[in-house]
Amino acid sequence: MQRVRCSLAAVLLLACVAGCARRTPDATPSSSSTTVYVAHRVRTLDPARPLAEALAVRGGKVLATGSRDEVLAAAGADARVVDLGDATVVPGLSDAHGHLAGLGRALSAVILVGADSRAQALERVGAAPRSAFQGDWLIGQGWDQNDWPEKAFPTRAELDTRWPSTPVALSRIDGHALWVNGEALRRARITRDTKDPEGGRILRGPDGEPTGVLVDNAMDLVFAVMPPPTDAQFEAQLAAALARCAEGGMTGVHDAGMDLRTFQLLKRWDAEGRLPLRVYVMVDGMGPDREAFLAMGPFQGDKLTARAVKLSADGALGSRGAALHASYSDEAGHQGLLLLSPEEYEARVRAFVGKGFQVATHAIGDRANTLVLDTLLRVAGPEGVRAGRHRVEHAQVMRLEDITRLGQSGFIASVQPTHATSDMPWAQARVGPERLRGAYAWQRLKAAGATLALGSDFPVERPDMLAGLYAARTRQDAAGQPPGGWLPDQRLSGQEALEGFTVGNAYASFAEGTRGRLQPGMDADFVALSVDPVEAQPAELLPGQIRLTVVAGAEAYRAPRP
Repeated sequence: MQRVRCSLAAVLLLACVAGCARRTPDATPSSSSTTVYVAHRVRTLDPARPLAEALAVRGGKVLATGSRDEVLAAAGADARVVDLGDATVVPGLSDAHGHLAGLGRALSAVILVGADSRAQALERVGAAPRSAFQGDWLIGQGWDQNDWPEKAFPTRAELDTRWPSTPVALSRIDGHALWVNGEALRRARITRDTKDPEGGRILRGPDGEPTGVLVDNAMDLVFAVMPPPTDAQFEAQLAAALARCAEGGMTGVHDAGMDLRTFQLLKRWDAEGRLPLRVYVMVDGMGPDREAFLAMGPFQGDKLTARAVKLSADGALGSRGAALHASYSDEAGHQGLLLLSPEEYEARVRAFVGKGFQVATHAIGDRANTLVLDTLLRVAGPEGVRAGRHRVEHAQVMRLEDITRLGQSGFIASVQPTHATSDMPWAQARVGPERLRGAYAWQRLKAAGATLALGSDFPVERPDMLAGLYAARTRQDAAGQPPGGWLPDQRLSGQEALEGFTVGNAYASFAEGTRGRLQPGMDADFVALSVDPVEAQPAELLPGQIRLTVVAGAEAYRAPRP
């Protein structure tokens, strides 16, 4: 015992001599359960010590940050040391808007992302793996007619030629349109006499017959008759999605619109200690599980939190489903779709606010954004909006006066940098130059006082943190176009982008006291990158690598050795 006291005193003396390590005050200085990570640079986002060389982790928490010698002294002589070489360590990067179940489906379906023509999309469907079938339905995801030479929506005719009796359902890149064949229409009983559902649109030819493209709520007519994945398929898909997120550099995901089946599986995995990432759930407030979630109320597990509800005010800009105050610039007389009537939207807001939920609403078009602000301010008032940290998901096309209202009222703007770089080739055609002033307007939102929470909207975009950081800083595509960036005055700095994926997302999920920074006593969530996201040239980000993803002190992903 005397030797232990002497050793303890020596280590404490060494830590004091080393001087300035940021550490948990009452931590025991020596433990074999302590790991020290040493890197070229540690960006802590701790105002007291923003840069360091090392951090120590114990019991899932940050024990100390500082120089290598300081942290080794604080960690104790028998601490495990991991040398990350020339890597840059940053606080845990999270994605403020993703869809885990959707990513799982996309990973198993026919992948149409990047198909540069209708013919290439059809070739990929023709080479579908067995995993792309749910029952006898052939499933695909990711087509975008804006990438095709003709820019026109596809039709059922191309599918019917090759798959006359197999139902085919192919989701558009944004998840707001579905391309189906005649057999799928037949099973869903969609004919020329079928009326457009509220908040949905069945595209029709000159003869009135459905063309095979269904927009927004019209997709539900097909989803209602499509067999769900089996339990084995579902678990494999969700596990693959979580692994892909960790590989992409995420320590956490804000899941936007989780259904009850997904929630129950993640809840079981969380209780069993099998959930590798933190998941902040926006429960689905649009579908049949709404009443079950209302009855359940908010939930707090270990790594699983359900405290928000996802509602959808409108559709997407690419499929002309976003609700606009005036007609689309490239489709006269069409102003998009509200997926809920204003009265129904307000009723759902009141119900979930009454149960203690944060309201997160998908709003793309300026009319939808106005509706969201008007309704939340009427229901909760400015103080309630700020206290509830209610969120506008996407905040994509807004009137300038609504940007000011959003920021001044305390709403959180949950935006996706890669949406801007994906949409920039055609966004002006949809809304024209005047409305574009309030589109993808990150700096205007910040100047108005809004907290930015940054995400990707995977699987609409790739679940890739480096791609998001690159898009936020450049507003350019992978080839560096356009020169100087698209609407470059709205770019974020490297520091602002990093904060958006860390402290901004922590605040948006009520977790700023435990995550978003690397400070002693906070959760040991961090990512090691091959490139410094703040100081490196933006072009270095895309070829960069995720070296290590750590959640609560446990490695969720480690890159294979070269």
